[in-house]
Amino acid sequence: MEAPTVDDAIRVYWMTGCSSCLRTKEFLQKNGVPFLSRNVLEDESAYEELARFGLKQVPIVTRGDAWANGQVLRDVAKLCGIAYGETRMLPVPELRARLDAVLAGAARFIGQMPDAALARELPNRPRTFAQLGWHIANIADAFLEHEDGIPLTFDSYMRVPAPDQGGRAALIAYNEAMRCRMSEWFDGPGHQRDWTARAEVYYGEQTMHEFLERTVWHAGQHVRQFMWVLEGLGITPDRPLGSETFGGLPMPEKVWDEADPAKVRRAT
Repeated sequence: MEAPTVDDAIRVYWMTGCSSCLRTKEFLQKNGVPFLSRNVLEDESAYEELARFGLKQVPIVTRGDAWANGQVLRDVAKLCGIAYGETRMLPVPELRARLDAVLAGAARFIGQMPDAALARELPNRPRTFAQLGWHIANIADAFLEHEDGIPLTFDSYMRVPAPDQGGRAALIAYNEAMRCRMSEWFDGPGHQRDWTARAEVYYGEQTMHEFLERTVWHAGQHVRQFMWVLEGLGITPDRPLGSETFGGLPMPEKVWDEADPAKVRRAT
């Protein structure tokens, strides 16, 4: 069998509801870079295409025989020939405060979500809203696991709650517990953390400061999704989060991949 022809087209491998995937696509679109969209949840052959790189994760951007993890935009820029200047990150104390607000907000919004909506799957994504609520807390949990010597892997973010962890009370408790644990860590070991040190993460070369920033905006993007869905259900989010929490974070502009927000809300 002949080997497949490798062209120079830019391809983006992604999945619906993936915060980093959406950010990657928006980055390329803003810079006028055309790309072939490869949704791995809709096309089984998409993951097969990534196999030649030894990868089974998203977001991934490929060009010929080269690839970059979409979670590191400077690597994507280099691959695609985009000028990428210096970026500014919020100071660590501010990121700490933002994460605290995100976790507190997640607990509030989960408490407002109707039982029927919590049990339903996200549009075009095999993940329930209950699992999404658990995922928000797990993002912070994975950060603390890293600080306990467990490197961050792609599977760290793909875990799902056990049957006894997916109820409303358990989800609220998990987010509140992570809020307390993060506060204790910052006041304890985190007080002496070298934020310029390299983080042991699967998606590329990152400092601890960058890893913390990603932890905050990643969880924050999913909380935005909870607020968006509540609004679509005619429920006003309790003390909604806005620019005071999300401003200055490198988050996607959109809340969801779907171009028609009404379609997403109807699905809930």
